[in-house]
Amino acid sequence: MQTESYEVEQSETVKLLDALPHPILSLALDGTIAGVNAAAEIFFGTSRSTLRNQSLAHFLPPGSPLFSLIDQVMTRGAAISEYRVDLGLPWAAGERIVDIFVSPLAEGDDGVVIMLQERTMTEKMDRQATRKGAARSVSALASMLAHEIKNPLSGIRGAAQLLEAEASDSDRALTQLICEETDRIVKLVDRMGAFSDERPITRESVNIHAVLDYVKKVSQAGFARHIRFIENYDPSLPQVLGNRDQLVQVFLNLVKNAAEAIGETADEGEIELSTAFRPGVRLKTSESAPPVSLPLEFCVRDNGPGISPEVLPNLFDPFITTKATGTGLGLALVAKIVGDHGGIIECESHPRRTTFRVLMPMYAPRDGRSTKPD
Repeated sequence: MQTESYEVEQSETVKLLDALPHPILSLALDGTIAGVNAAAEIFFGTSRSTLRNQSLAHFLPPGSPLFSLIDQVMTRGAAISEYRVDLGLPWAAGERIVDIFVSPLAEGDDGVVIMLQERTMTEKMDRQATRKGAARSVSALASMLAHEIKNPLSGIRGAAQLLEAEASDSDRALTQLICEETDRIVKLVDRMGAFSDERPITRESVNIHAVLDYVKKVSQAGFARHIRFIENYDPSLPQVLGNRDQLVQVFLNLVKNAAEAIGETADEGEIELSTAFRPGVRLKTSESAPPVSLPLEFCVRDNGPGISPEVLPNLFDPFITTKATGTGLGLALVAKIVGDHGGIIECESHPRRTTFRVLMPMYAPRDGRSTKPD
């Protein structure tokens, strides 16, 4: 009877640990992995049967900061936490930043338990709030520009046209330059005007695959005719709650950026469009709002040279651009549209692998039924 009760308790403990979203490992004194939860399997990209009884050193590079923390906990017999640590995983492209919590097990000679908390999701929320603040600043600036700049510009352009009628050939070139430059400024102000539009968007059930197929067709007919497209779609993906025209604008902009990053002379340029269902993703899209479920993941991935690490953290801020002739408003507008849809956008970039990832809520019918097929 006692053995049966113990087995039930053990089973409940396993269920409890598997329900946690953070990777958890128990480590024996000799450094071998005694147990893991489901999140650890995902984190290390392998099954628990493969992880168990293997040395942790088999999965981490020599000199990983985690080993030092484990030694300290075993020596002191007290828990230690360290934040923003790069584990330097051999198979992970780029950094893998985590917060680490190491604690001795109940019995001092039983080893330690390790919990890892990836910084990605926490920082997504912080960046999302920052981008919303930047978008509000641009909205106010756009409203001011429309009133304070466009009106005088029309007067300047009209005066230049009057002068052009009586100007010499050499002076006429200058008056035409004035007209062209005023027109260019007006277009820039008009583009910024999109940020000041605070009207609620009309959203409905949208098939994102139809949107991506349309974007692909438009792209291949023009700026991306030299690039090979790869589609990696989840066929059972539910509908997204969105505005079709604005979603077309978002992904057309992302695909155009990817094509420009690859360049016109690339022989093996590729753009991958992918969709996936991630039921565990819940984020706060603003400080005051409760966490919302963002299970729909849409990615645009290219094999271009990548984005500079100096630019990457501020990529979605207004007036940040990597193009010689860019205004830096395209990705800022994309972030605003995605934010207006209740979603977030992130970018990860490494040489020959840059990924723009959009997370959005799915469409929920009024009768409450799920739109994801069985």
